[in-house]
Amino acid sequence: MATLALVLLGGAAGAVVRYLVSRALLGRLPWGTLTVNLAGAGLLGFLVGLGGHLPTWLLALLGTGLCGALTTWSTLAVELAELPRRRAIPYGAITILGGLAVAALTWQLGAASIS
Repeated sequence: MATLALVLLGGAAGAVVRYLVSRALLGRLPWGTLTVNLAGAGLLGFLVGLGGHLPTWLLALLGTGLCGALTTWSTLAVELAELPRRRAIPYGAITILGGLAVAALTWQLGAASIS
């Protein structure tokens, strides 16, 4: 029950942050969604890079809760469908490839910080 409460708490925080970032970065391109997806990928990559060196309650709070609510693939899908094709393809590629790159980099940073 405590784990569920931590996931809910982290999820609530992640959802609020995602909303605030999206509102602050309104524009012709969905910069808010890109920002939160890259930030979430980075934080989750770092947490995974730390391996088993974090308590499970912290992983539930930050990894499952915060990162799970902060990142938003469903919103990305809607935005890609609504953007003109000439903008949608680069935006989708930047989001997906950028997320993978950020996660890989921060995973390495997390792993290096415990060595």
